[in-house]
Amino acid sequence: MSWHSVIVGLVILQRIAELLYSRRNIARLKAAGAIMVDEPGYILIVAVHAAWAMALIFAIPADAPVDPVFLFLYGAILAGRIWVMASLGWFWTTRIVTLPGAPLVRKGPYRFIRHPNYVVVAAEVAVAPLIFGAWGIAVAFSVLNAAVLWLRIRAEDAALSDRRSAMAS
Repeated sequence: MSWHSVIVGLVILQRIAELLYSRRNIARLKAAGAIMVDEPGYILIVAVHAAWAMALIFAIPADAPVDPVFLFLYGAILAGRIWVMASLGWFWTTRIVTLPGAPLVRKGPYRFIRHPNYVVVAAEVAVAPLIFGAWGIAVAFSVLNAAVLWLRIRAEDAALSDRRSAMAS
């Protein structure tokens, strides 16, 4: 088994675990009265991220050398992911789900920036291919990811605007 298989396998397992965690959180939020926002752009996010995973698997040679600096950086990004998820708790999902009347999370990285989860996602998309020197994949999917995140952030900001306004008053 190559390092490529191990690392990419762990990245894919991480993403699957996140989807399962998200599904559990969505169910819990809906049970508490949350509303899942109709998000037409969600399928684009899924498509970009699935294509990114396929590119990691199939477009990078199995014997590609591993750059330890980018591998370490990816580990640091994962620490950021854990910080974001721990800060949001059961509010962390892959969908836009809002619980009317609930205060917005203002702890952890949310004290400093509005969308730290998307910073982490953008970093993951860029850095994972760089572990293997796949600059073309990193650049192409960073551009695609930026486009879908631009749509996503607009939709999320609109969905959270009532809760954000309530906090300001």
